Amino acid sequence: MKVVVFKFVAAPPERVFAALVDRAVLQRCIPGADSFVEIGPDAYEATVQIGVAPIVGSYRSKVVIQDRQPPQSLTIGFEGRGAPGFVGGEGGIGLAAEGDATRVAIVADLQVSGLFAIVGQRLIEMAAQKLADDFFNQLATELQSA
Repeated sequence: MKVVVFKFVAAPPERVFAALVDRAVLQRCIPGADSFVEIGPDAYEATVQIGVAPIVGSYRSKVVIQDRQPPQSLTIGFEGRGAPGFVGGEGGIGLAAEGDATRVAIVADLQVSGLFAIVGQRLIEMAAQKLADDFFNQLATELQSA
């Protein structure tokens, strides 16, 4: 399943890119992140509490940052396992300057099982949009205070 998300962040691409690869910033911005531990270069394990529609639970997750092309793009590989099921995949993130802001385009290919597979693509897209909104709102706050 493919999910596409577009966001704007009021900062130049260089600052947005730097924030997207900073472990401490990611931990503060990922909705429900209880822990975010580096396990290798650009690889992290996280425990995340998510409560979106029927997709509620605690997930043990792995995140890997790949294909860095600062400040234009990067790829994030991810997987999360919890009682409601499994979600994993890869997301390409593109950054482009638009005036004083950065347009962020995310195209993610997802694989799902368990409750995620039952609730359907529309609900998963809504949950992904909600999580992206929360993440980028917090990222904007981080960049304004830096």
